[in-house]
Amino acid sequence: MIQFEQVNKQYPNGYHALKNINAVIEQGEFVAIIGLSGAGKSTLLRCINRMHHITDGSLKVNDVEISELRGRQIRRLRRNIGMIFQSFNLVTRMSVIKNVLVAFVPEMPWWRKLLGIFTKEEKKQALMALDRVGILDKAFVRVDQLSGGQQQRVALARTLAQNPSIILADEPVASLDPVTAHQVMNDFKNINEQLNMTILINIHHVDLALAYASRVIGIRAGEIVFDGTAEEVNEQILHHIYNGKLEEGGLGEHAEQTAAEKHYTA
Repeated sequence: MIQFEQVNKQYPNGYHALKNINAVIEQGEFVAIIGLSGAGKSTLLRCINRMHHITDGSLKVNDVEISELRGRQIRRLRRNIGMIFQSFNLVTRMSVIKNVLVAFVPEMPWWRKLLGIFTKEEKKQALMALDRVGILDKAFVRVDQLSGGQQQRVALARTLAQNPSIILADEPVASLDPVTAHQVMNDFKNINEQLNMTILINIHHVDLALAYASRVIGIRAGEIVFDGTAEEVNEQILHHIYNGKLEEGGLGEHAEQTAAEKHYTA
């Protein structure tokens, strides 16, 4: 469970990125966070795994106040929280499976890190993670030979290999074409449903948020202005979240293709 209570985040330059955030996210929820660029979506995600420190308030993950964690405790927290970025963060000259095996490096003894030795069980877990996202056949292919969508799936497999209970995804489909974006979102949905894994995804494409997430949180100028089911979201609510400025990549760009593409990727 993730629990925000009166959470604020203010940067040293005075910018107030988050204002009095209150929300409870239960284990197994699939939550899409939407809003304009600069609204505070990425900041909210990065506070959960302590990439950013909150200024005041309470932020708990599984009843642990994360602002009180230090050193090794923070590393342990991050082992339980997978983070996926728009940029993939892969070593493109290495094979797919070697990129996934990187998930085990933080917990390895120094001599195995130095020699690059992985156990049979670690290799098995890496292959299982690749199978779960549908690219097991690419295990020994160099990453730079894959498409953008396949690379994002490698990043997702690497996160799955560390066996987290929470996945945070910061604009994971922003650089993908519409069909590939649906395929990756479908992977997130399957993982959420099959593994009961909590997923929070920061996303600009409103149609994808509504098609795949069960819950939507709308952020405007650092404040939560909507928190409800995807079915509750209508044009009036979107107008309020986006202050009448729904961005390119929202409903307008992809809505006409959504039904056909979702059927294609099912």
